[in-house]
Amino acid sequence: MVVIVLMVQYFELPYSEFVTSLAGKITSFSMDASMVNSKLEGNIGNTHPNGSTLAPLDQDTSSVTHNNGNGSIINNAPSSLEKPKEIDTVVFRDSSNLTSQGASSTSNRAPAPQIMVALSNQTSLINSETDSTSPMKSVVSNSTLARKGTTKDENSGSGNGNGKYVITKNPKGKPSKVVSISDMNLLLKQGHDSSQLVEIFNARSEIENAPIITNDSRLYQPLYRNVSMFKRSYELMEKMLKVYIYKDGERPIFHEPLLDGIYASEGWFMKLMEENKHFVTQDPESAHLFYIPFSSRLLQLTIYVRNSHNRSNLIQYMAKYVDMIAGKYPFWSRTNGADHFVVACHDWAPAETRGRILNCIRALCNADIEVGFKIGKDVSLPETYIRSPNNPAKNIGGNPPSQRPILAFFAGGLHGYVRPILLNHWEDKEPDMKISGPLPHVKGNANYIELMKSSKFCICARGHEVNSPRVVEAIFHECVPVIIADNFIPPLFEVLNWESFAVLVPEKDIPNLRSILLSISEERYLEMHKRVKKVQEHFVWHYEPVKYDLFHMLLHSIWYNRIFRISHT
Repeated sequence: MVVIVLMVQYFELPYSEFVTSLAGKITSFSMDASMVNSKLEGNIGNTHPNGSTLAPLDQDTSSVTHNNGNGSIINNAPSSLEKPKEIDTVVFRDSSNLTSQGASSTSNRAPAPQIMVALSNQTSLINSETDSTSPMKSVVSNSTLARKGTTKDENSGSGNGNGKYVITKNPKGKPSKVVSISDMNLLLKQGHDSSQLVEIFNARSEIENAPIITNDSRLYQPLYRNVSMFKRSYELMEKMLKVYIYKDGERPIFHEPLLDGIYASEGWFMKLMEENKHFVTQDPESAHLFYIPFSSRLLQLTIYVRNSHNRSNLIQYMAKYVDMIAGKYPFWSRTNGADHFVVACHDWAPAETRGRILNCIRALCNADIEVGFKIGKDVSLPETYIRSPNNPAKNIGGNPPSQRPILAFFAGGLHGYVRPILLNHWEDKEPDMKISGPLPHVKGNANYIELMKSSKFCICARGHEVNSPRVVEAIFHECVPVIIADNFIPPLFEVLNWESFAVLVPEKDIPNLRSILLSISEERYLEMHKRVKKVQEHFVWHYEPVKYDLFHMLLHSIWYNRIFRISHT
């Protein structure tokens, strides 16, 4: 018996472990006929007993595509073996030739959505966006997938000559447990609801192929990058979007909105989102997006050590929160947070949302490319200075163009490096350029508002950070914004065509500021003034949200970026 066991192990027969355990017990046995007749590569061959189709890999990675028996193609990739991806990917695969089938796109903004290849019993597609916590990790941890044509060495196998895949042992031996394809399907189904991604792909296709709008009574076409796509996307958001809000987190950092001051945007969004009945769902399995309702301002006020010049404890606080929800719920791990979002207006928010949170959609007032803002994923949050929480839309409006004698206006503290340059060049230099430091304090900021209402152009120069509440204030008072802040992404950038109603001046051109503004013809200025008035509605907070207001526009940009962030490659 010992000789037989040693011979079996020497030749590494598939059932040597079985025989070895038998010898240890020294008992009689009988083999299952199905075990004797099966081949190891049958675990990942072309056909599964339930009729599902298994497609070979299109590249030498640990990824298997199969039909889960309920009409979904599963791409099981142990992403714990890869670096985290910035873009979620869903692979559309033909079981014979693995060619991606695409539809032509009518948009220049993003690649066209891929058309699902018709296979038997297939109706939908999902991707497995897993990380190190994925249950798939244990399935492949002790084996590797080898493919015909790959390089062979002493520890790895190769193809079996007909294009199929075989599992070859690594030096650590066989897996301690073999999980069937059916069980894999069940594990993936538990960790990721396919319907959400299918809905997103269908929505994306509808947006990219939206009917052309030539004359909408509500939406003024020049304000938008593509008014047809925006309108269809907004309609689909209203129709289908569901957001799950985490209830975890202690006050005041979580669930306690600040409704006044310079950072009020994050508070107003939190208040209106948590009160919302249309978009919010109590069923996380049906959610397309997950909201982490924290206040970057209250995080700073609560735990920052004054004068320490060290924000590491803020970063660690948020990292621990994410670790907690990732451990408590399955939702973070299935996309590595890509379908989660935060809304944060404090200048330090880019730092507070580093690490794992960086993969979220981040709506930030400090929308600075230089500090990690990612166009197409993150959203530029308008910084709205709310002086009266009871009336956030107070004092909106301004004088008509004929009653705006001032060419350009700026007043404010000399924060950062740009504003001193601005004042050095233009303070008290020209009578039509009202450029100065802080104005004398007057109740209600009346002088400041009156000067904005009486100016053609309002200078929105960066301070310590790129963002400034002057951008929204200028729009409120119908003064054409002049943004001087390199690398600043203007608010709601994915939807609005800022060049149609604002002037963007590079910091190096501050000495030429007046000549740049004077070069704008009267006709052009009048049209820009008209557009500023029309874009106002997108920047207003209301106690009860209304169509196309700032609450809806911000939520739409988050939804829009999520849709177009998922790749069809």
